[in-house]
Amino acid sequence: MYARSTTITGTPVNADRGIVYIRDRVLPAVLGMDGFVGLSMLADRHSGRCIVTTAWEDRAALHRSANEVKAMRARAAETLGGPSMVEEWSIAVLHRVRPAPEGACARVTWTRGRPDRLDSMVDAFGVSLVPRLEDIPGFCSVSMLVDPTEGRSATAVTYESREAMRASLDRATDLRQEFSRLMGAHLLEVATFDLAVAHLHVPETV
Repeated sequence: MYARSTTITGTPVNADRGIVYIRDRVLPAVLGMDGFVGLSMLADRHSGRCIVTTAWEDRAALHRSANEVKAMRARAAETLGGPSMVEEWSIAVLHRVRPAPEGACARVTWTRGRPDRLDSMVDAFGVSLVPRLEDIPGFCSVSMLVDPTEGRSATAVTYESREAMRASLDRATDLRQEFSRLMGAHLLEVATFDLAVAHLHVPETV
């Protein structure tokens, strides 16, 4: 499965308007597209930065949808009041233990490593880290998107509330540092978001 993420560096005052647009206009439109399997929107209401990710059952569906969503992406950027950046990924890991409730939040970690070690990193993540994430109170799900050519990954861990996400900080930091060290991956960024929209039917990959 594959995903397209659009990161829009908007303004805080426009964040809620952008959420409404994605929820009420974009989601109904992509639901009818061939091969569509999910949409999520992460929003940082303090900075205005938002990430909208659509998931597709194969690469062909991802590419077929490109022209159809182009105008919606431009409108989303206009609504949020900032430029957009588009990235394509493979969905390497998707694991849920419970649906994310209203008020759920996510901590996203971006890393870069050697492309030739990416497969072993994904395997190790599923075997060693996912079970330990499950033990963290408030954990809902984890996904890992990868760019095999560049050796990059984006891992989102979703918690049932901002309080649960804050309480997980020390354990999550220890796990992230341990894993990055063992796999030789370079940490690029860690950021937190509200899970503003979630409509996902992506099958489990762990």
